[in-house]
Amino acid sequence: MLCILIRNLAFCILILYFLVPIASNQPIAYNAPNNGLFPAQRNTIYEIRNTKKMPESFKNILIIKPSSLGDIVLALPALTALRRSFTSSRISWLVRPEFAALLENHPHLDEIIPFERKFLGKAWFHPGAFGALVSLTRRLRNDRFDAVFDLQGLFRTASLAWLSGCKKRFGRADAREFAHIFYTDKVPQGVDCAHLVDYYLEIIAAAGAGEISVEFIVPQEPAAAESILRLLANHGIASNSYAVLVPGSAHRDKCWPTERFAEVADRIATQFGLSIVATGTGPEAPVVERLSKKSNVPITNLAGQTSLSELMALLRGAKLVVSNDTGPGHIAAASGVPLVLMFGRSNPLRVAPYRRKECIVAIDPDGRGLDINSTDPRHDIKAITVEQVYQKVCEQIGGQA
Repeated sequence: MLCILIRNLAFCILILYFLVPIASNQPIAYNAPNNGLFPAQRNTIYEIRNTKKMPESFKNILIIKPSSLGDIVLALPALTALRRSFTSSRISWLVRPEFAALLENHPHLDEIIPFERKFLGKAWFHPGAFGALVSLTRRLRNDRFDAVFDLQGLFRTASLAWLSGCKKRFGRADAREFAHIFYTDKVPQGVDCAHLVDYYLEIIAAAGAGEISVEFIVPQEPAAAESILRLLANHGIASNSYAVLVPGSAHRDKCWPTERFAEVADRIATQFGLSIVATGTGPEAPVVERLSKKSNVPITNLAGQTSLSELMALLRGAKLVVSNDTGPGHIAAASGVPLVLMFGRSNPLRVAPYRRKECIVAIDPDGRGLDINSTDPRHDIKAITVEQVYQKVCEQIGGQA
């Protein structure tokens, strides 16, 4: 590990060598459209905090949170908190392009900076990737940020915060891969901020953010909503009369058994008269195919057939979402959609739908401390029964008047 750290530090120094002197001209920025044409669909406000404001005010702020989809959703309240506390500041967000649609048209964000992680990761041996990394770093330095918040907490993101030249760099005290060495302000995670939403806000508060309301703003794109309506109509599905299942995940041990999803699908369709739509990424389409074969009711397979904006619109219009602990489930949670979200090894205390305990299905969700993941066999997602999930389904649908 020490050898890897030394190698990575040497690489950062090499990048700095190529950045001196800093170019004086400002780079062309990719600006997220923010013209008021696309309002946020839901503004869910949960609580208000009062923290002490620092006398300084930041003019140019950078949030570093490139991935994953669900974690970006959990960081949205931090963005709103920054905007409310530093109303005249320019706020940018470094994010992987495949997740940028989650931030486009957000009323509290000024700029999206694409972070091509896979390509830039080749910078060790690929001249083009090395040049792109130098260009990205030069762009960050030219933007002259006076506050950077690394909410990812990994070496690659923390080193970018340092390479940006910003003098105030906020991050997690327990950041992995020695990332904390790059921060000027290391914020510990207390027992009162076990949830990532609260922890991100704690990091924001350390910078002087004042009145903080926990608010999820999920932007919408009218064109995407119209596209989804057409897609559903092509499959004979009326709007607001369908349930969405998310049976896949990037992590196999987060996936509830497909045959149990099928049984729940049968019950939802039979008991509540809803059409069943299943979604996921392109590689997860075979999972949905297996689900369709095991189910006794028609299931529309939209895995890999929607853009992220269209997926957001699909989830927003659902009467119910039943999901593994994965990105689409967290989008549904932030959008206020009736939801059943299942957790296996992931600690619900950290990443469950914020203040929506009624949506959670997990074994011992409150007794896992601050651990990110559990190795206790009792917490295996296969321990969750069909009856437990269906009971939550009935509660969520029954709660819609």
